[in-house]
Amino acid sequence: MIQRGQPRYARAWLVLASLFFYSYWNVAYLPLIVVSILFNFYVGGSLAKTGSTPPMSAEPLRRWLLAFGIATNLCLLGYFKYTDFLLQNINAISGADFALQNIALPLAISFFSFTQIIYLVDSYRGETGHYGLLNYSLFVTFFPHLIAGPLVQHGHIMPQFEDAAGFRPRSENIARGLVIFSIGLFKKVVIADSLAPLATSGFDSQYPLNFYEAWTTSLSYTFQLYFDFSGYCDMAIGASLLFNIVLPINFNSPYKATSIQEFWRRWHITLSSFLRDFIYIPLGGGRKSHPRTYLNLIVTFLLGGLWHGPTWMFVVWGALHGIALVLHRAWTALGLRMPQALAWITTFMFINVSWVFFRAHSFEDAVRVLQGMVDFETAFSGSWEQIKTSELSWAGTLASKLAAHLPITLIGQLPAIPLLAVAFCLIPLKNSTQIAADSWRTSHAVYAALIFSIAMYFSLAQTETVFLYFTF
Repeated sequence: MIQRGQPRYARAWLVLASLFFYSYWNVAYLPLIVVSILFNFYVGGSLAKTGSTPPMSAEPLRRWLLAFGIATNLCLLGYFKYTDFLLQNINAISGADFALQNIALPLAISFFSFTQIIYLVDSYRGETGHYGLLNYSLFVTFFPHLIAGPLVQHGHIMPQFEDAAGFRPRSENIARGLVIFSIGLFKKVVIADSLAPLATSGFDSQYPLNFYEAWTTSLSYTFQLYFDFSGYCDMAIGASLLFNIVLPINFNSPYKATSIQEFWRRWHITLSSFLRDFIYIPLGGGRKSHPRTYLNLIVTFLLGGLWHGPTWMFVVWGALHGIALVLHRAWTALGLRMPQALAWITTFMFINVSWVFFRAHSFEDAVRVLQGMVDFETAFSGSWEQIKTSELSWAGTLASKLAAHLPITLIGQLPAIPLLAVAFCLIPLKNSTQIAADSWRTSHAVYAALIFSIAMYFSLAQTETVFLYFTF
């Protein structure tokens, strides 16, 4: 336990613990994040020295320094994340035969690069304080948010690190943190990991999917991704509260959204804010003509899609969301409305379809899933030959009896229905942040202990688990 009155030692311990947490994955990339921190700390410090009202004579140098800092971060990110993608496309377009470098992607490079770009821009604007290297290092490396977000801004988290009183245990924060962490762990290992095999079997196979297989595949991934990523963010927020650090909310029940615009106000909120503040608004935002605004939206989401990974499928996914936002803006400008229920169904169905492109390895794989989703013929007919033996293993002799009342193609997917039904039933309920914000009662501790116990049982029973957003 860190003794009272020793916040500097507490910060140092957290930095070392966070670096150990990062390097445990692959120690080879520890020097990379350390050098990145040192570089951005000194560039940001140089930009902040002149304050919010620098002399005019210093402005060209400051702009050059900011551009240099941002470019260095982007080049580092680009080298590790997009070199092979660039070479593949050059080879495809020109017929060249450049050898792929097969560069391993350092863990969390997108998140710590973007976090530090935000810091550099805020330093240029005179919005940062004169932080020491220790506090800055903790800001970047703080282990709950380092790996997969949420993206944090210095103005939100740095004052918390500098508050000496924050290093003293607070029972309320510990209690709320444990509740949020337990809910996040449950989301991940009980719900997301249970849905993962259903999504993987459909997306990663090469055979055509019937109607029920395709819908099971797409819906399983839609919920897997949400419960996986929001579950991790809940664990990050909950773990941070144990240290009296409040991280920003990153998910606010996004599948409750009744429009694509509302969805992006609820989904990956910190990334949405980054795209808005650092791409959309600098491009002109909504201040220009309607065509220019629509172009800004599409460009923003094309880049947002590419940020997720070096494949054209992410670009297609980003383009779909950009186009959807354009259509929503045009629809709203015309004063058109639709009933809430229809608006929710339309929004959810679009999100579900767009996730198919996000998950698929190729355009052909995405089309295979989408074709199955509209293959209504297989929804009402089929033969035993169309069903894989593995899909019927759960039913045994019951399969032939079920076939007398249900479409044969549905029988193989029946075990998935309860899982998907539970996922749908969770949509209208309070999210973890809302639950933790309720007036504290003893029952919260009981619920947290129960949820944590169930989650740990599932976690120990699993041989392998993957956090989806660790790869971004």
